[in-house]
Amino acid sequence: MSEPACPAALQEIIETFRDASEEERLDMLLEYAMDLPDLPEELHNARDTMEQVDECQSPVFLLAKLRDGKVRYYLDVPREAPTVRGFAGILYDGLNDATPEAIVATPNDLYQQMGLHKVLSPLRLRGLTALLSRMKRNARELAAAA
Repeated sequence: MSEPACPAALQEIIETFRDASEEERLDMLLEYAMDLPDLPEELHNARDTMEQVDECQSPVFLLAKLRDGKVRYYLDVPREAPTVRGFAGILYDGLNDATPEAIVATPNDLYQQMGLHKVLSPLRLRGLTALLSRMKRNARELAAAA
């Protein structure tokens, strides 16, 4: 049996960023920030059940649920934090509705593969790495509990 690969949707995003110029990467990051859906109404008052990603400079909250063998993520990132919101949008689009195994197979150096290390500060990258790490951990925990 072959090793699981990161989700196809995320691989496509990685390749798009990798092929872009630095200016285009920043523009795409802002597009993902604008496209990240707001938290569903039923979760607005449930922030205490969500996990905060403390390593991010902005308040980032995460909730993961397993449905039919696939992970569904809910993210709450303020619009005033477009960099973090953009990376959250990338992960949302790339990891949502993927299997836990595919999510866990996502490379830890994702931001480097995308070329984001050339356009973002190390402090920002630390927060982005923490968000990916939490999402992968949540996927592992959901799979183990299933």
